[in-house]
Amino acid sequence: MEKKLSKYGYLYILPFFVIFIVFSLYPIFHTLYLSFTKYSGFTDPVWVGFDNYLLVLEDKIFWEAFLNTIRIWGVNIVLQIALALVLVMIFSDLKYKVKGLKIFRIIFYLPNLIAATSVALIFLKLLNQDYGVINKFLFDLNLITESIGWLKSSFLAQLSVSNIQTWMWFGNSFILFMAAVHAVNKEVIEASLIDGAGRFKILLHVKLPLIKPILIYVGITGLIGGLQLFDIPLLISEDGLGSPDGALNTVILYLFNHAFRYHNFGYAAAIAYVLFVIIVIISGVFLLTVNRAEIKENLKKKRIRKMGAKLNEH
Repeated sequence: MEKKLSKYGYLYILPFFVIFIVFSLYPIFHTLYLSFTKYSGFTDPVWVGFDNYLLVLEDKIFWEAFLNTIRIWGVNIVLQIALALVLVMIFSDLKYKVKGLKIFRIIFYLPNLIAATSVALIFLKLLNQDYGVINKFLFDLNLITESIGWLKSSFLAQLSVSNIQTWMWFGNSFILFMAAVHAVNKEVIEASLIDGAGRFKILLHVKLPLIKPILIYVGITGLIGGLQLFDIPLLISEDGLGSPDGALNTVILYLFNHAFRYHNFGYAAAIAYVLFVIIVIISGVFLLTVNRAEIKENLKKKRIRKMGAKLNEH
């Protein structure tokens, strides 16, 4: 009887697998197939082998878009993690207990819940050269004498998007870091205070080493998300092509335009898989770098075990 009833359990989990196969697994493999074809969306796909991949590797605009993505992401991730860690240092200080942490968590995380379209519209108004609030504020402080075209200059446009991304995501990093710090044994931090360590030294030499797994997680997820940057550059650029001068043309925006503006789905699919390989390589290098000491230690232990096993055989 129990065996018959247990079979019905598969019916309850079946909808998940159906949805996963149809909306996740099938698109992955279908996109892989399209990457080997020339397909406009209106005719049958024509098999072209690795031609699309060779074109991507030789495409100067693709690599420019990749560099744009790296620049925007690089500034964003540094600011995002630095701001989150400064706030963690303040809110986790045992000497000066800051009250209202729950409220601050909500305030910091709130930008992450706002739709990207709303965020883009807000910052389009704030950064407007003629009537933007930021320029008006700088004028009132006598810091500038003429309006700054935040979205007219390539450098300033990339810097603006980096700061928008930081504003949207630093709250997420802050919550993760705070959760990790709260899991740290308070006696370790108290012992450091007794030894005379200051806030910065405690953060650098005590808290950061103990929350290393969360730092790695934030770094990897930030990398994956950053290299897929799309919505803000699309909505902020005037032409949807990454203006000014292609400075906001990210890899995913370039992919999107090839697929839905130029109807070159095969090439867009190849771009997607080239980006996937790049993300895997960079993530692997990042993990090997941050875990270098542990990897060396594990290899050393393996060598010692092998030597011990050989000695036991003799």
